[in-house]
Amino acid sequence: MKLDIKEIPFSRFGSYFCISEEKDSNDIYIRDVHGGDDAPSRLFKISLLEDGVEREFEVRATEVSIQFYIKGHKEAAAEIILPNENELHIQVQNGELRLTADKGKYDSIMELQDGMFEYHIYPKELKLMVLNLEGTMNVQAPWNIIGNDFIEICLSKGHFTLESYQTVYKEKEYLPFQEGKDQVAKLYNDWFQSMKPLQADDEYLPSIERAAYITWSSVVHPHGLLREPAMYMSKLWMYNIWSWDNCFNALNLGKEHPELAYSQLKIFMDTQDESGAYPDFVNDKFISYNCTKPPIFAYVYGQLMQKNDYFKERSRIREVYESTKKVMAYYGNYRTFEGRLPHYKHGNDSGWDNASLFHEGMPVEAPDLASFLINSYDILASFAEILGEKEEAASFKEKADSMFNLLMERLHDEAGFYGRVGKDAERIANRSSLILRLPLMIAYRLDKTVADGLVADLEENFETQFGLATESPSSPYYKENGYWLGPIWAPVTYLFIHALKVNGYNDAADRLRKKFLDLTLEGGMAENFDPFTGKGLVDTSFTWTSSVFLQLLHEQYGDD
Repeated sequence: MKLDIKEIPFSRFGSYFCISEEKDSNDIYIRDVHGGDDAPSRLFKISLLEDGVEREFEVRATEVSIQFYIKGHKEAAAEIILPNENELHIQVQNGELRLTADKGKYDSIMELQDGMFEYHIYPKELKLMVLNLEGTMNVQAPWNIIGNDFIEICLSKGHFTLESYQTVYKEKEYLPFQEGKDQVAKLYNDWFQSMKPLQADDEYLPSIERAAYITWSSVVHPHGLLREPAMYMSKLWMYNIWSWDNCFNALNLGKEHPELAYSQLKIFMDTQDESGAYPDFVNDKFISYNCTKPPIFAYVYGQLMQKNDYFKERSRIREVYESTKKVMAYYGNYRTFEGRLPHYKHGNDSGWDNASLFHEGMPVEAPDLASFLINSYDILASFAEILGEKEEAASFKEKADSMFNLLMERLHDEAGFYGRVGKDAERIANRSSLILRLPLMIAYRLDKTVADGLVADLEENFETQFGLATESPSSPYYKENGYWLGPIWAPVTYLFIHALKVNGYNDAADRLRKKFLDLTLEGGMAENFDPFTGKGLVDTSFTWTSSVFLQLLHEQYGDD
């Protein structure tokens, strides 16, 4: 695959290193994504020199390596690979490759011995060992009391490495450049084959290549607060692991990579607050409880059990079961006023950050949240049966019945579902957000006329050439590139397709699946998409989009 590093960063499975081109300046940086997306990530700006003069250059990147060509030259001046998670290798063949540090006040580099420089990066609590394995390395870094004024490293005709670590460097033997490149190629090919449906048509190959690479290259290894390998949402802008995003990534991984899939869930079960709330997101340095996303762990785990017997192991079911019970208690104890349904305290709680449902204020009783919880109670009842917890199974069933009755009483009338807002729980008049149609997830509980009405509503008011708009295009709230005010999102698309499929609306499910698969050929694996042009929007290298695409593609070809 020809990789556009302006759209998709160059990286590899397990690594915090990545290389990307900035859209505004077109500068290319070696970056590091420790610390999450609020931390600085730029390490070095890359430039090429010939006879000491900076030259324009071109980039040719694949899944395995990234090459740099001085314009007009046929042979690569330099090449970079990531043969191991903490190692970045550079081979320079023609001209010079210059690394200019994007440094902070105290950042400093020092020569420990010939060809061995240690770079201390204070804001990231990170160290880099810069090694000259064979070649010429010239470091300019004038000292000024508490740090270097600037740092420039020029490399020519040889093999060089940057290795990252937190405390101490341990000397080691490094693979020759070509052996390291071959090692990465094998690792990636194995991953690609595990992601590609056996019978997939060539028409979807560009999307398969993007999705396979994005999911592979967006994983980081355990470090700091991350005790499991984590598939970040992206290494472009949004480099954290978010709940509920993690669940869609786990779903795609479940069949071929069950342990990695379970790790995506376990990260949040291991960081669950004593109140029962999952964090909003986690990275190696920080855990945020500002918001808590929709409770879909049980929903996803039930599907994972159908993919691989690994998930039927009783100890794992028990762990998910006990953790989900705490989540449900959290909504009952801390998100429910007496006689009402559980509420959101911010649009971010729902995952639909700026949806029109939330424009009047907070808190909001929303039918999607009630539906997620009802569905979770129903699944918990089935888990309880498996685990021999007969009384708890009956209790969960009663809670599901009770919440369903309250949902239909408080948030439904002859015109459909709606929300309530504020301390007095006043009706929200606006009903133009797609979020209000998510009770289709529990169509197995709805009167058929209600479910049929939801399906007809989707087709008449939300379905476009490319799929389901998140805000009705006829709504005054609809906004081009409006995040949750119109653009198509992969996870929501999956939720509706799955709900349609399991509740007998197969034609609609198949039609929306095909539209989403085709959409990725137009807009790539972006965070979201314009519903009328298919253009990819916001972050263009998103894992949950990639995971949903691969999941739906496997379903399309009967592989799942």
